[in-house]
Amino acid sequence: MATRVKRAFKYRFYPTDAQAAELSRTFGCVRKVYNMALAARTQAWARGERINYSRTSAMLTAWKKTEELEYLNEVSSVPLQQALRHLQAAFTNFFAKQAKYPRFKSRKRSRNSAEYTTSAFRFRDGELTLAKMSEPLNIVWSRHLPERAQPSTVTVSHDSADRWFVSLLCEDPAVGPLPATDAAIGVDVGLDHLLTFSTGEKIVNPRHERRDRARLARAQRALARKARGDGVNRAKARRAVARVHARIADRRRDLLHKITTRLVRENQVVVIEDLTVRNMVKNGALACAISDAAWREFRTMLEYKAQWYGREVIAVDRWFPSSKLCSNCGNLAEAMPLHVRTWTCGGCGVTHDRDVNAANNLLAAGLAVSVCGAGVRPQRRTPSGQSAVKQKPLQREP
Repeated sequence: MATRVKRAFKYRFYPTDAQAAELSRTFGCVRKVYNMALAARTQAWARGERINYSRTSAMLTAWKKTEELEYLNEVSSVPLQQALRHLQAAFTNFFAKQAKYPRFKSRKRSRNSAEYTTSAFRFRDGELTLAKMSEPLNIVWSRHLPERAQPSTVTVSHDSADRWFVSLLCEDPAVGPLPATDAAIGVDVGLDHLLTFSTGEKIVNPRHERRDRARLARAQRALARKARGDGVNRAKARRAVARVHARIADRRRDLLHKITTRLVRENQVVVIEDLTVRNMVKNGALACAISDAAWREFRTMLEYKAQWYGREVIAVDRWFPSSKLCSNCGNLAEAMPLHVRTWTCGGCGVTHDRDVNAANNLLAAGLAVSVCGAGVRPQRRTPSGQSAVKQKPLQREP
């Protein structure tokens, strides 16, 4: 029997004016309830008290009865309750040291979204109708839902580029372990070439941000000329900038999805390097290029897809000298400047492409770790206590 995996299917939709107004009110109420509950929990924590989801739910009931917050009754109660559950999850992650302390939601900077459970929407004959609405949403069904799928939750969002999206969480029986294969591959990341495989194949870095840099600069200059405030013209200019950023992000995400899906389908084991991207972007000369390459997003996609399809992703310690180690004889070169793209081993005389050699070494090290059952090696620290970052063959952006 196929393993049933919960999977989100995201679609764009075009609301009517009435639906847009209703959803905007809902977003505002969700943000208000979240911030009030966060403030109450923070103040209680300062007094030495603990407030959980049940207490905040009771608070919400009391808030609705006040004259000042009576408008909370105008929207569906389900998204408000879901906001309190999300806050509870945020505190759970904080106390487990898996996330930072929850932050207040901003009207301008935070993502506008609302989550509906099964009691607050109706999905029938391919039409989705939310609570407090009389008409179904005009959804562009860009791909099919799983057969006889029934969403368990529906999340509606509105981004800064003025686009509306709906995400349906369904059980997908088509997702499950793929037939086992003996194929394994090592992957080395970079900036000149986005990815280099141990097979010798290289994926050229499309540099999405650089391709739209002139368009983004024009939009940002137009925004800078507008008077600060909540004016209509400034809002239009802000949306123009957001649309350029959305175009860049969408193209980048599309490429990464195609590459990671291919890697997971074709290989049983994928070996990557455990890079600390958060520290690497502190290099001001390379931060833009590293962010545009989206190495962290690539790893995240690879890991959750491998979990879906029964594959294995191994991360080799960043201190492993993959670039300086000869993949043929194991001889370790003393120095390997970043401008050196090919080099000849002094031990066996084999000439290596730097990136392909690194990918081959990562594959060998990852398979050794897999056989030994050691898993991912722990991160090493420098004497100062900071996470060390391995030098990569990066090039300065113009």
